[in-house]
Amino acid sequence: MPLETSIRLVANGINAVTGQYDLAPIEARELAARLRKGAVADAGVKRHDTDRGLRLKTRAFPALPLGTHPENIAEAGWGIVFHRDEDSRVKAALAPLIAHRRKQIGNDSLVHELTYYPNDTIEKWLTANNTAWGDIQPTRVPYYLLVVGTPERIPFSFIHALDAEYCVGLLGFDDADDYAQYAKSVIDYETQADVPNRREAVFFGTRHPFDDATTLSADWLVTPLADGLPAMGLTPARPPVAQQWKFGQRKFVAENATRQALLDVLTPQSNPPSILFSASHGMVWPNGDAHQLNAQGALLCQDWSGFGSIAPAHYLTAADVPDGARVHGLIAFFFACFGAGTPDRDRFSHEPDTEPPALAPRPFFAKLPQRLLAHPGGGALACIGHIERAWGYSIVGQSSEPQIGPFQRALGRLMLGQPVGLAVQEFNDKCAAASVALTSLLEQAYARRPVDDAQLSVTWAERNDAEGYVALGDPAVKLRIDKLVAA
Repeated sequence: MPLETSIRLVANGINAVTGQYDLAPIEARELAARLRKGAVADAGVKRHDTDRGLRLKTRAFPALPLGTHPENIAEAGWGIVFHRDEDSRVKAALAPLIAHRRKQIGNDSLVHELTYYPNDTIEKWLTANNTAWGDIQPTRVPYYLLVVGTPERIPFSFIHALDAEYCVGLLGFDDADDYAQYAKSVIDYETQADVPNRREAVFFGTRHPFDDATTLSADWLVTPLADGLPAMGLTPARPPVAQQWKFGQRKFVAENATRQALLDVLTPQSNPPSILFSASHGMVWPNGDAHQLNAQGALLCQDWSGFGSIAPAHYLTAADVPDGARVHGLIAFFFACFGAGTPDRDRFSHEPDTEPPALAPRPFFAKLPQRLLAHPGGGALACIGHIERAWGYSIVGQSSEPQIGPFQRALGRLMLGQPVGLAVQEFNDKCAAASVALTSLLEQAYARRPVDDAQLSVTWAERNDAEGYVALGDPAVKLRIDKLVAA
């Protein structure tokens, strides 16, 4: 589906009440007009995005001390960030994980407990910790940072700024016991003689009738990741990502991507997979709906026949994951609206100079990844997902072939046994590049120079989509690839 001169941008996400897109598709020309109108007010492009772009241009993780290997936490360091008023029970629950990281790294100067104070900006927080943008000093602020607590206390805006340079993981539960269970799961996975998981990746992608969003994600994301891409002109063929890194794989696309198939992946009779990659609609409830906090971001499966009525049997929620599930050692990646969390305000669909619409009474993490991370049978290592909406045109870009490089590299890093936080940096780098491009286009629009509607709109979608990816869980966790069971 090549980029056309006149396009509609579609965000993943189905409204649970209406059975329609939660956000109506936006014509490129309409979105471009909004962006031009809001150019003076920055149209959501923050100053730190320019910092991201400058970082990208020099690449190779220049902010780390020269010679530091970013994939090695014993060199890059590990830290945990607590809100000033965090419950002492939560800190006690995570104390074993902190002690485990200290023992693993073997250098106390590279392991830190840091504090977030109410209303800290990223600049204020870095300054308080004796560092600044472009100057990562692991003995002051380690490269890998586990940020603990709800987004009501440590806001998503701070997280999006922090992960411009640092490998960030988020951990937030309603109960201190869940923190303890997650810590125990990570320690067990990293210290036991063997691990239960197969050297296997599972690809899951819905494709609903007359649905541009899942047509894009099935045909332009899941399928080329699982099947590879043919040679095009001077570009050589790209093999399936699992084949490239010697992983086995299973693929469930379109009619095979049912709710039962997904449950079977999570409740296998034999060894569970190491990686689950899914692309689907995330379920969306109206602001304040009784189901919103427990089911927002739930994965809509192929059981749904298409636009119109929708039922709980069509999607997978946290409550549907049984105690008998086997997810210990799993890294899950959900391409779905609100698959990781929901902010309280809509950042992207309002008119300039107007108050952003409310999305929820308060910001919150999605319950499905929380359930997987703190599962009583042993938790998942991490879940990569989306804060806010996922934009399908981010995988189309301005090309006639899928733009899935960040996904290929992120999955490749996981299959090489590199930390999950480093895998998510692939999307932060894409956000950096798109931020610089978007800033340039908006400057041209403000100066009343010609700017193509499709180029402006798609760049906006690419940037916003890339910014939304986060890791839920410890960013330092990684697959023990030498111990995985042969697929």
